[in-house]
Amino acid sequence: MINIEKLCKSHFDAVRLITLADEQIKFAGTADDFLSQGSDTTHLHIIKDQDTIVGFFKLDTAYASSHDFCPGSGLGLRAFVIDNKQQGKGLGTKAVTALFPYLKNHYASFDSIYLTVNCKNPSAKACYLKGGFEDTGKLYLGGAAGPQTIMRGQIKP
Repeated sequence: MINIEKLCKSHFDAVRLITLADEQIKFAGTADDFLSQGSDTTHLHIIKDQDTIVGFFKLDTAYASSHDFCPGSGLGLRAFVIDNKQQGKGLGTKAVTALFPYLKNHYASFDSIYLTVNCKNPSAKACYLKGGFEDTGKLYLGGAAGPQTIMRGQIKP
């Protein structure tokens, strides 16, 4: 069973064990990058399968201020990572699917969630589509690793 939790200091050591293939790091960064990027508007979360931390992600409550495609009532999803050793088991799709009820309970003031996924990362895009996001049909061209597809998910109907 997949669970999502806010990151706590007690999770740091387990998060540091999460790795990505070299070609994936350019899309999401490393675990140390992730651990250093929390703020008042960037909320860090972990993904657990049973009691094992298998991934992490960031929720950006100020995403709309830096991405004009995101409305003010939108939240941003960044650096969504499943550990390299855990990939291929369907955990990414399960985690994306679990994200929506979590957001309804913990981020109820937001109507939608947006993300960009690199066009060179079709498996990640497929995961987001299976988990409940939709492709907006638009591209974001401001990413360091090339063009990205803009995706949106509904938190509230």
